[in-house]
Amino acid sequence: MKFLLSAFLSLFLGVNTMADKVDNIYDIEVVNIDGKKVSMSKYKDRVLLIVNVASECAFTSQYIGLEMLHKEYSDLGLSILGFPCNQFLSQEPATEQEIQNFCYSNYGVEFDMFSKINVNGDDTHPLYVYLKEKAGGFITDSIKWNFTKFLVDRKGNVIKRYAPSTKPKDIEKDIQKLL
Repeated sequence: MKFLLSAFLSLFLGVNTMADKVDNIYDIEVVNIDGKKVSMSKYKDRVLLIVNVASECAFTSQYIGLEMLHKEYSDLGLSILGFPCNQFLSQEPATEQEIQNFCYSNYGVEFDMFSKINVNGDDTHPLYVYLKEKAGGFITDSIKWNFTKFLVDRKGNVIKRYAPSTKPKDIEKDIQKLL
């Protein structure tokens, strides 16, 4: 029965439920914005705030708050990871180099940025398959928009999922508890 439900969701709703399952966030590999492979194990023992970002979104100004959290808490063990995504009204059409330049020159972003990924559909990146499995969404587990945020503790447990409209400063107390 579960297989049939997964097949239905995948075929008719575009929800990727049949992707390879990952048991641990640290087993996942990502590609940074410079095109180099990075194991998520690099972030072991750190608190993570993982965000799908876009440069032409109404929430793009959240880069300011994300960078403020980075400056305030990175030395205490926080890593913010930005994953550009072009799946929502094509609000991230730029190349990785253009994204990197935009983020730095407009918002002073120094936290870790990665290559563009898909967060929904058949080509969902394994990181987002894992995140959505551990912290589902309202009605469906799919990512609804840019700047959805996931908070992960030092042991790799996904603690909470935040809506795109949640401002980074509103997550600060939850981050402090984990640090």
